[in-house]
Amino acid sequence: MRNGDAVRAALDASLAVLAPHAEDRDWGAPAGLLEWSCRDTAAHVALAARPRDRYLPLDLTVRPEAGPAQVLTVVTAAGQLLATALDAAPPELRAYHHGPCEPFGFAAMGVAETLLHTHDITSGLGLPWRPPAELCRLVLDRLFPDAPREPAAHPAEVLLWCTGRGELNGRPRRSSWTWRAAMGEWPD
Repeated sequence: MRNGDAVRAALDASLAVLAPHAEDRDWGAPAGLLEWSCRDTAAHVALAARPRDRYLPLDLTVRPEAGPAQVLTVVTAAGQLLATALDAAPPELRAYHHGPCEPFGFAAMGVAETLLHTHDITSGLGLPWRPPAELCRLVLDRLFPDAPREPAAHPAEVLLWCTGRGELNGRPRRSSWTWRAAMGEWPD
């Protein structure tokens, strides 16, 4: 599997649940526990870059008049761009995210952003949805290597707990968290 394939799979899962409800739900509602609206959360899901020591001085702005269906078109385009960039990236390449991060790490972050924010949006829209187990395992293995291994828990429950979005088998919701994105050294 290429790194971009996981991003494409997460994007497909997101669009399958969100696209049918682009016009029949209130996308101005808060996205789950976030302060952002469902629309703004969807617009947030994008961007691939290669600077060595900082984030790009760039913000993605979706025009205010864009409706939910148009925002999902932007999400699709950005997701496909990230997947294509990941497919073309050699394994030794490093890009910046709190330090040097290899292509598989960026793929895991793209999958995480897509799944977690889709969960936030579906919560805000009142839609039942659980992120796919295989994609959650990929994110947990790469970004949360110290995540609890709960045999009875679905990987989505563990991922949601790791990111402060739920409780896990008696463990209280986390109030702060971070994933381990940086990995490796800058190649010479």
